[in-house]
Amino acid sequence: MSKLYIVPTPIGNLQDLTLRSLECLKEVNTILAEDSRKTRILLAHYGIEKKIHPYHAFNEHKVVEALVERIKNGESMALVTDAGTPSISDPGFLLIRSCLAHGVDVECLPGPTAFIPALVNSGLPSDRFCFEGFLPHKKGRNKRLSQLRDENRTMIFYESPHRLIKTLQQLAECLGEDRASSISRELTKIHEETIRGTLSELINHFQNHTVKGEFVIVIEGNKGK
Repeated sequence: MSKLYIVPTPIGNLQDLTLRSLECLKEVNTILAEDSRKTRILLAHYGIEKKIHPYHAFNEHKVVEALVERIKNGESMALVTDAGTPSISDPGFLLIRSCLAHGVDVECLPGPTAFIPALVNSGLPSDRFCFEGFLPHKKGRNKRLSQLRDENRTMIFYESPHRLIKTLQQLAECLGEDRASSISRELTKIHEETIRGTLSELINHFQNHTVKGEFVIVIEGNKGK
């Protein structure tokens, strides 16, 4: 049946692809990929040969309508990103919204996403949390940080290596240097590690160590609220 499937892919270890996701990738007519080179590595690992169509942040506005029409005309498609679950800090929202607006079935399969293992590994409260993803790079960054000052739930952020220390310093300035935190990097990969401590301690750690990999920052909420 024609449908858009949202298929999470491994965030590091290729063995983390679920059996259901594997079958879906084998069965659909087309795979929409954020980076076809990375997707082909995954498909080759599982012996899958499939037509791949690029779908990423730079072309999604141009191709959404055409893709929706193709699905309405009977084609089944699977949307994947470089790693993790599409639409979570990755392209996907626009296509999903457009499909639903045009009566096209959308089904999201369960699977890998980086912030859940990072949250659990942190040892911080996980019963209530807010996922912030990447902070704005420029416009709106200070406003977003100030809005989080009184947040009482555990907060989760994504960050790239070249912005990590600056982001930690800004978070410490806004939330307090003694705020309990945790940073996980290279999740599910050979060099996976989680560093726990106050924001001040984490800043000191990464100022004296090589900053490499993809990072998930987990910060305790404001206990005074």
